[in-house]
Amino acid sequence: MGGRGSGKTRAGAEWTAGMALGLPTIASETCGHIALVGETLADVREVMVEGPSGILSVSRCGRPRLETTRRRLLWESGAVASFFSSEDPDSLRGPQFDAAWCDELAKWKHPQETWDMLQFGLRLGRSPRQIVTTTPRPVALLRMLLADRSIPVTRMRTAENAGHLAPGFMGMIESRYAGSRLGRQELDGELIEDRADALWSRASIEGLVCKTVPPLRRVVVAVDPPASAGKNSDACGIVAAGVDHDGFGWVLADETLSQAKPYQWARRAIALYHRLEADMIIAEVNQGGDMVAAVISAEDHAVPVRPVRAMRGKWLRAEPVAALYEQGRIRHAGRFPALEDEMCDFAPGGLSSGRSPDRLDALVWALNELMLGRDKVPRIRRME
Repeated sequence: MGGRGSGKTRAGAEWTAGMALGLPTIASETCGHIALVGETLADVREVMVEGPSGILSVSRCGRPRLETTRRRLLWESGAVASFFSSEDPDSLRGPQFDAAWCDELAKWKHPQETWDMLQFGLRLGRSPRQIVTTTPRPVALLRMLLADRSIPVTRMRTAENAGHLAPGFMGMIESRYAGSRLGRQELDGELIEDRADALWSRASIEGLVCKTVPPLRRVVVAVDPPASAGKNSDACGIVAAGVDHDGFGWVLADETLSQAKPYQWARRAIALYHRLEADMIIAEVNQGGDMVAAVISAEDHAVPVRPVRAMRGKWLRAEPVAALYEQGRIRHAGRFPALEDEMCDFAPGGLSSGRSPDRLDALVWALNELMLGRDKVPRIRRME
């Protein structure tokens, strides 16, 4: 699973050629019949077989013969690779295979039906095998495969193959898409999903990024410290935000630390406070009480700290902040992928992982301080 141009097709083509020839590094014996399954038959031929990274291009020795009318490749070893399309799952009824290459599975027209028919046909040889190469998209079949612990997954980023791409491509494409939902999917090969009952959606966040920040009248750094320190401790949420003279809130930085000791997260928050010339540090004290302010003071006693205590649940605290986003009153001064992941996965029951939403908690404290106050709570309208 990888980004565009990361080398997925090349990997699939090399693996298929190795299976057909029985190369020791890939197969223990020569395969007899291989299925090549793509979105369309044209994709199988033009990308998987004849493309610049296709089977014919990578076959420097033992090059197969293409029989166009019969839609297949023939090797001198006796192996045959037949073409199949996700547009016609029933074409996989009847044939049987000992190997298969499935390309761009997340784009298949009938993914589940095609996959199911292929599985019934993988019944030849001592150990039928298949490889899937795809850029991720949130389709049910891909989610099912990723959840299966018996399936090994290799992840590939476009940047890892930059040496084999056109000069200047990475610089241009990263300047436009790095950190965005599309960039994380198409360049980093990440599976990006929305949660139906989450307070935020990725579509709503995409339009908030404005890299030119106007003069700000207030800036704060919010800290959501973990209850403990150690290998399995929660992260320490550290988020900076500001408000401009027109009343718009700006998320400026996410410098959350994982598995940090108190002095480590205190130093990180203080450094951010000085760098942004913030007014104060907002620190939740539910977990650590006076210890939180004491740790910060021990590192820099001149930094003003305002302790805040949570009197309501995380969801209730976050709803008014989500309403500010709905009203178009918040901007992001850059991309904050990990923070956005928490925002779009935060539902009434918390994060789907069950972990604490530390980045989101810090964000909520910062924007509450800057924009809501004690008696200014915007009307809630549920997000789609």
